[in-house]
Amino acid sequence: MAHPTAVINVVGLDTALLEAAPRLRQRAAGGRLVRLKPVLPAVTCPVQASMLTGLAPSGHGVVANGWYHRELAEVHFWKQSNRLVRGQKVWEAARLRDPSITCANLFWWFNMYSTVDYSVTPRPIYTADGRKIPDCYSQPAELRDELQAKLGQFPLFRFWGPASDITSSRWIARAAQHVHAKYRPTLMLVYLPHLDYALQKLGPMHGAIPRAVAEVDEVASELLDYLDEQRVRVIVVSEYGIEPVDGAVMVNRVLRDAGLLRVRRERGRELLDAGASSAFAVADHQVAHVYVKEARDIERVASLCAGIAGVEQVLDRRAQKGQGIDHERSGELVLVAQQGRWF
Repeated sequence: MAHPTAVINVVGLDTALLEAAPRLRQRAAGGRLVRLKPVLPAVTCPVQASMLTGLAPSGHGVVANGWYHRELAEVHFWKQSNRLVRGQKVWEAARLRDPSITCANLFWWFNMYSTVDYSVTPRPIYTADGRKIPDCYSQPAELRDELQAKLGQFPLFRFWGPASDITSSRWIARAAQHVHAKYRPTLMLVYLPHLDYALQKLGPMHGAIPRAVAEVDEVASELLDYLDEQRVRVIVVSEYGIEPVDGAVMVNRVLRDAGLLRVRRERGRELLDAGASSAFAVADHQVAHVYVKEARDIERVASLCAGIAGVEQVLDRRAQKGQGIDHERSGELVLVAQQGRWF
């Protein structure tokens, strides 16, 4: 019989930050602490997809938090359909061994139209007049209304953006308790986003970070207490650590100066015209996917990119294979930033 298990993703947590998290530090000391080597790129969507499939981005196809869709000639970030993730998921593999196994996913990404049994994920309402109203999506559908009646409206603007704080992680942790108490899933995935945004807004060396760590430790402690009472095995993971950076690498400016990137003007502002460009970069923290329209231009673009200060690696298709990121969704070139820099 399967042992009920919860995987709590305290994103951004690393061993140094554990010093400010007494409960999580105690949990690590009383169990087993394992260092994970993240995939490239070490950003949310690829890492989560790799954790849940056991595949590199070359296998599951999630090559960044967003990528260029060549058929649409558009860049899309943070799409949510689980059908974008190729490969067998861990709960699907488990069901082949034991069909009675169930899974609940609380806010790990690609959580819409998934094969999990229960899910809750951010899903704002976009109105015709341009407003963005906080909300969430669930399976079953009535779970959304049930959670918001009990916990209040999902605090979307405290989950993303400059106002993000511990409120959203607390809401998610309490939603997880409710979902577990109601459905008793065999596997429960819980995402606590608080540290990720604190670290990105302030930088990992900022004096307010220990307080942010203590806040998420407190929220995690409440959830751990509940799960311990229910005799649920707990695994605490983190997707990546965040290091200080002191400068951005402006790849698209170089490509524009070389006549490769095109823009269009709308109401006095310039916008990237991806479909009309010969080459452009989709930047995502430590990596940038450079999409090159014509094969004859790849060598020239690679040479240009290699000369940009802050670029550590320029990976062509062959080199991408060695890094596990060779996929049709990847750029013809993938750039990796030097330590201390980002795109």
